[in-house]
Amino acid sequence: MDTSFKNYIANSETKEWKSLEEDGVETKGIFIKVLRYDKETKRAPTFLLKFEAGASYPYHNHPAGEEAFVMEGEAYFNEQKLTKGDYLYTPPTFKHSVKTDTGCVILFIVPKEVEIL
Repeated sequence: MDTSFKNYIANSETKEWKSLEEDGVETKGIFIKVLRYDKETKRAPTFLLKFEAGASYPYHNHPAGEEAFVMEGEAYFNEQKLTKGDYLYTPPTFKHSVKTDTGCVILFIVPKEVEIL
């Protein structure tokens, strides 16, 4: 294992926002910054999402749960409003959608790929 910290740091300020693209999923107005990419699973379990005002992510299942921390703005997870500084843990098989009226930036930790319902 590489023990140099510099190889495990992601400086989110120097990363560019990229449009979130998922096959068959409407992601207009959602942007991503990958903080950690897992080469074994070929996916990013830790990332930032930026939602423009009015953007939403459809109803989905989290087979292994998730963690979310609102860094800016506000968002609705189903009907529950979260604002800057709020942390949400959802247990395995928890289902929800995400939407925002005003825009937001959220840190997500998602151990397994979501399933769109």
